[in-house]
Amino acid sequence: MTGWLHQPLLDLDAVDLEGPGPVRYLLHQVFRYRYDRPVEDIRQRLVVVPRERHGQLRRLAHLVTVSEPGARTTARPDQDRNLVIRVRLGEVAEAVEFTAAAVVERTGPPADAVLPAAALADPRHRRPTRLTRPDPALRELAAELRAEAPDDADFALAACARLRTELEFAFEATSVSTTAAEAYATRRGVCQDFAHILLAACRAAGVPARYVSGHLLGEQGGSHAWVEVLVADGPRARAVAVDPTNGCRAGPRHLPVAVGRDYADVAPTSGVYTGWARGRLSWTKRAGVTAAPALAAAVPAP
Repeated sequence: MTGWLHQPLLDLDAVDLEGPGPVRYLLHQVFRYRYDRPVEDIRQRLVVVPRERHGQLRRLAHLVTVSEPGARTTARPDQDRNLVIRVRLGEVAEAVEFTAAAVVERTGPPADAVLPAAALADPRHRRPTRLTRPDPALRELAAELRAEAPDDADFALAACARLRTELEFAFEATSVSTTAAEAYATRRGVCQDFAHILLAACRAAGVPARYVSGHLLGEQGGSHAWVEVLVADGPRARAVAVDPTNGCRAGPRHLPVAVGRDYADVAPTSGVYTGWARGRLSWTKRAGVTAAPALAAAVPAP
């Protein structure tokens, strides 16, 4: 029943990800917490399984397992339709592993997700959060970009390109509690900081936008983050996905997992436990494409 877990991953450069597909994605992650002494009453929250639907992406199967016996697990969608998994354990002597896997399929060519028009006015997409509250510098950036790009979609692309040139990607320069204003002041950070800065600029300019957590296929590290700017499209709304870390539109190598106001809404792993132990988190990830049309072989010119 879980044979899909072991499907080989295809060479991304040899398959047609831009065509109508279908394209099938695999995401398999193992999170391991190791403690230096026993802990009790572990309460873990995981947002690591892709949503049931995200635009043309549809989750076909998934599983979540816990290495320790006696775990109580629930999996329910939140208000953004993200699958939130909660695990409770009575005691862990030394280590516990959480395994999460899913297979997702895309039918049709890559396209922006379509949303109800009400998403444009949703306060969750317009109001700043603690992590995305703009300071004077970010308000100035938003005003400058808005003067150049009065259209919301153009604003998103202009802001994305601008941040790519202004910000330096730097591990350990920030933490998960660093705000957009703090990261912008130093012009350094990681993908979640780039996304928070873009969200702060969008919301300061009156542009509705949401945070996206997921994976950039071909990258071997942890999860990735980008932004969806919501624009009017006839009687509905359209989510224009942009990746400020790479200064580009998000494409078929971006595999979304969850959406929210900011990182705090969709942190992949979070939790608490009782005890004096110190814990350490490590993880492994296998993510890629298991089925897609092959690129047509190049035909030499006559």
